[in-house]
Amino acid sequence: MANLSVVIITKNEESCIAECLESVKWANEIIVVDDESTDKTIEIVKIYTNKIFHRKMDIEGKHRNWAYAQASNLWVLSLDADEKVAPELKNEIEEAIKFDEFVAYDIPLRNFIGKYWVKYGGWYPASKVRLFRKDKFKYEEAEVHPRAIIDGKCGHLKNDIVHKGYPDLEHFLNSINRQSTLEAKKWINTGRKMTLIWAAWRAVDRFFRRYLRKKAYKDGMYGFVIAYFDSLYQILSYLKFKEMQKISLPRCPR
Repeated sequence: MANLSVVIITKNEESCIAECLESVKWANEIIVVDDESTDKTIEIVKIYTNKIFHRKMDIEGKHRNWAYAQASNLWVLSLDADEKVAPELKNEIEEAIKFDEFVAYDIPLRNFIGKYWVKYGGWYPASKVRLFRKDKFKYEEAEVHPRAIIDGKCGHLKNDIVHKGYPDLEHFLNSINRQSTLEAKKWINTGRKMTLIWAAWRAVDRFFRRYLRKKAYKDGMYGFVIAYFDSLYQILSYLKFKEMQKISLPRCPR
């Protein structure tokens, strides 16, 4: 077994967690940090590991950093419950952690909507830092899209993590709705200024950049939907931002 800690964050993942865990049972430590699941997630997890921690998700970056700190190995592979390691990636990871040239590696993500593998529009390879030394890596403690902070050189792996995060377009749209709320909160918390004109420009720019420059049109209907939702994300974030501003304004005393 590889001297590797696989860290997985869960919340009500009974439909996909077994496939995720099955793909990494070759690692000598599997850690699951669960955010108050109410389904059978924990029952399934217990088949694969007894290193289960319970912690309510607060700030994503902070939550992930806490999860990685529970690892007993130096090297950590971070997975979401709707992801799995491709068989070819296993061997590549085992070789990568033998050397000291890099302290982290980004890994390509093979993203699916339903059964469709989205190959264009910036969705593939869409590499992210998922393999790292825990003493050289942390996330910015931000609620949405936290930045990775790496103390050293980052390498690149060739084989994929398979991400089946969107069983259908409804789940994809729900994700856009949730993420745009977090984005609006981020703007409020950081005191960011945003105007309708700037938001509209970002929406138009995002659509054409995704659809034409990143060639999402090659994915047919899915490519159009991805570009459209990317544009919609900007408008939703702005409208929620304005709504939150009104709620947070002080009221006149009666």
